[in-house]
Amino acid sequence: MPIAVDIDVMLAKRKMSVGELAERVGITPANLAVLKNGRAKAVRFTTLAALCEVLKCQPGDLLRWEAEEAADG
Repeated sequence: MPIAVDIDVMLAKRKMSVGELAERVGITPANLAVLKNGRAKAVRFTTLAALCEVLKCQPGDLLRWEAEEAADG
């Protein structure tokens, strides 16, 4: 998927656990894990805003676009 999720990076910078972030954002640890591991198909703007508020960051600190490698032949 061309969208990479860097929640792990921000968690490390803020010295925060996944459980603490999930609790403070108001989502389940399982749903946060789906998002964090790049398996989510979508993210609500309200959830993204809450993540940014708790982590004191911008959306671009959590999400970035990566070009997909071209398939050979």
